[in-house]
Amino acid sequence: MSVPPQAPSEGTTAARPRSIPEASVARLAVYLRMLGELAEQGADTVSSDELAAASGVNPAKLRKDLSYIGSYGIRGVGYEISALLHQLERALGLNHRQAVALVGVGNLGHALAGYGGFGGRGFPVTALFDVDPDLVGIHINGILVEHVRTIPQICAERGITIGMVATPGPAAQAVCDLLVDAGVQCILNFAPVVLQVPDQVEVRKVDLAVELQILAFHVARRQLEDDLDSGIDPAAAPLNGHAAAGSPANGAVNGTVIGSVNGSGGQIR
Repeated sequence: MSVPPQAPSEGTTAARPRSIPEASVARLAVYLRMLGELAEQGADTVSSDELAAASGVNPAKLRKDLSYIGSYGIRGVGYEISALLHQLERALGLNHRQAVALVGVGNLGHALAGYGGFGGRGFPVTALFDVDPDLVGIHINGILVEHVRTIPQICAERGITIGMVATPGPAAQAVCDLLVDAGVQCILNFAPVVLQVPDQVEVRKVDLAVELQILAFHVARRQLEDDLDSGIDPAAAPLNGHAAAGSPANGAVNGTVIGSVNGSGGQIR
């Protein structure tokens, strides 16, 4: 469960923030993006049905998610976009300054460092680190690449709140430890390893291979359903034109992929 950062009103004592399920937190971020697009188009209000359809959820789930931040809309009118944007930004902690450090500016890291969308969403990348002498000392998107040994000093000087790890797997844990020692308590991990961190540190793992495996699982399942609907015996049908359902290839899909879904797919730690 997550809790939205909230400041007490003047003259009141601080109340414990309401817990929000992790799945709802992820959807709140989607609602924020869609509301931003609607605001850019000049819209003032939006109904729960319209916002739900744009966000890919059902209206009941959207209303439940928004109830966690105390927003219930107005019957017959819907939600005032500017007010809901403010509520979501506060709930997601975007009313506080965030500064991001990226460690590892190889192929993936270089692309992340050059992406301007982070700053536009309130997450400016303000520090870059690597160990490659060919990279240390160059500028990417106007930011100097520093050596990883300077992580503690620079993170403290620039008030880094979020660290992104895009190093090779063997180097990721050591880099993570440096970020944690520097006081960074939120880490986005692109490295193909599970990072070990103290309980107070939040880690989100982005594993594109796992996401592709999950999609492969859904492709295989839909193909199986289509075969059954067509009266085809799945045991005798080739899988993607290569192997029968009972062959080793199919076992890889049903074993490796389903194992990824049930085991590590999308999990944080």
